[in-house]
Amino acid sequence: MATHKSAIKAHRRDEKRRLRNRAHRSRLRTQLKRLRQAIAAGDGETARRLLPPTCALIDRTAKLGVIHDNAAARTKSRLARAVNRLAS
Repeated sequence: MATHKSAIKAHRRDEKRRLRNRAHRSRLRTQLKRLRQAIAAGDGETARRLLPPTCALIDRTAKLGVIHDNAAARTKSRLARAVNRLAS
């Protein structure tokens, strides 16, 4: 355990950040799972409806630094391709 005052404060701050990041990541994963289930089921209407809020959530999560910017772009691209493939 940390003994210096600054290390104790850093530990406290890191713990808060960890919990916050965990909540954001969990929310993102749930939304991704919902969209991927719609794609897997072949439900194009639901997938098209879920895509914009999912992309917005991905962008927000990347902006907060929970996921990398390139990972966010890659995920959005793959989801958009899957939804478009479903439409055709």
